[in-house]
Amino acid sequence: MLYMDFKRILNLESLLQKKSFFLLGPRCTGKSTLINQQLKEKALVIDLLDSDYYLRLQSRPKDLESMIEDKHLVVLDEIQKIPPLLDEVHRLIEKNRITFLLTGSSARKLRRNHSNLLAGRAWLANLFPLVTDEIPLFNLDRYLQYGGLPQVYASQYPDEELKAYVRTYLYEEIQAEALVRKMPDFSRFLEVAALFNGELINFTNIGNDCQVSPSTVREYYHLLEDTLMGFTLHPWTRSKKRKAIQTAKFYFFDTGVAHALARTEKLDRNSDLYGKAFEHFIGMELKAYLSYRRLPDELSFWRSINGQEVDYLVGKSTAIEVKSTKRIDAKHLKGLQALREENVFKKYLLISHDSIPQTIDGIVCRHWKTFLEDLWKNKL
Repeated sequence: MLYMDFKRILNLESLLQKKSFFLLGPRCTGKSTLINQQLKEKALVIDLLDSDYYLRLQSRPKDLESMIEDKHLVVLDEIQKIPPLLDEVHRLIEKNRITFLLTGSSARKLRRNHSNLLAGRAWLANLFPLVTDEIPLFNLDRYLQYGGLPQVYASQYPDEELKAYVRTYLYEEIQAEALVRKMPDFSRFLEVAALFNGELINFTNIGNDCQVSPSTVREYYHLLEDTLMGFTLHPWTRSKKRKAIQTAKFYFFDTGVAHALARTEKLDRNSDLYGKAFEHFIGMELKAYLSYRRLPDELSFWRSINGQEVDYLVGKSTAIEVKSTKRIDAKHLKGLQALREENVFKKYLLISHDSIPQTIDGIVCRHWKTFLEDLWKNKL
């Protein structure tokens, strides 16, 4: 393991001064490490993966109150292990004004068991893989290939770490919780879904490729979202001059995990796969930024039925096209130029590897590194 000091952007103490929170994030994004770094001296931390805590609170949830004693800040790590415990959390928030941080790597078990989600008494925050502003001496090629899970990015053997991660997900999140009936079908689906990462979802084609029905594919995608393995990017459909498609895309939560599932061994700089990974990377930075800054803007994309496309739309403010080219050409501007005719968005950005900043026809062209530095400094 390489030594790297990752300073995370998400400030738990600041969040918890406002209210109790659910903190959700995929396995190994660093929730427990973050809690250790920021709250260890300030809160009672109860890890429900610890068998002593788990067995006692599973059988007697009311024992939580006696464990807390005089603490006013309590962390329940992996709350989905004991969903009924949320009734006790609800009671203690109301009775004793205790502030809770409730962490988890899956929302599915909570929803499936009709758990008490605290009716607004706890807000939601998410933890993502590492973003550029958290990584000293950021290496883009390493990130695109292996992603931003802390233990993977800092590993001397990132490919082995990713393979182990995929096995852990399949066993602990899926098989152990009996979330699917046929594991071989789901394993085939994961590989096909990874190959279609960032593309329009076609349930029939994907079902044919992994030999399951379109309805099963739909359910599998819901499962990926519920276990925080990815997210659906919905299309912006309000364009008037050019009719927009209404089909969504799906992105895995991490470039490295997507490559591990698709069995990508090497990312060639001049390949289409590299361009897709670069687009995926920028999208995850945008999604993390909106979440960490607690901004209400939705992330979407636009594609007309004639093929014009813009990769990311941030609310109604900013349209962003992502290209891996080292030199901007007129053809790279066509999607943004078409969208400008709608007269909806305030800013139009083209992000690439071209090091020369320029503005063409009202479209601001920036190198990806400059763009992300400005993004995390709130200059956009």
